[in-house]
Amino acid sequence: MMHIRFAQVEDVGIIQQFIEGIAAYEKLSHEVETTAAKLTATLFGEKPFAEVIIAENEHNQPVGFALFFHNYSTFRAKPGLYLEDLFVLPEQRGKGYGKALFIKLIEISNQRNCGRMEWCVLKWNKPAIDFYKAFGAIEMDEWSTFRLTFSG
Repeated sequence: MMHIRFAQVEDVGIIQQFIEGIAAYEKLSHEVETTAAKLTATLFGEKPFAEVIIAENEHNQPVGFALFFHNYSTFRAKPGLYLEDLFVLPEQRGKGYGKALFIKLIEISNQRNCGRMEWCVLKWNKPAIDFYKAFGAIEMDEWSTFRLTFSG
């Protein structure tokens, strides 16, 4: 039986492995600057900037994760939940772990009175797009994502 739980500081190593896994899948490994020290400080330090939930199989082995944080909707005057990453090990896909992680995020959003949940998907990632649309998610095709990247 699968289990979804909130990550603890001792999970930093597996979180890093999952981040490297999603980067490889998205062909973005060259952009990963993540270290265990950075993850420990930003996820479990004095002021955590994001949260992680982990999916485990029946043997309590981690098989996937979702990393998320809160944003804010001025139009709704409510917090929102932003899903940064959702990843399941390739050999564990199709067993319901991704669906369980996503449902848990919806539950967390509802428990925290969030007005909405948002995320980005690479345009070529049809399996992910189909996965999210199956939940009733709508593509925000009138919006463009912008980014500034800072060194350090």
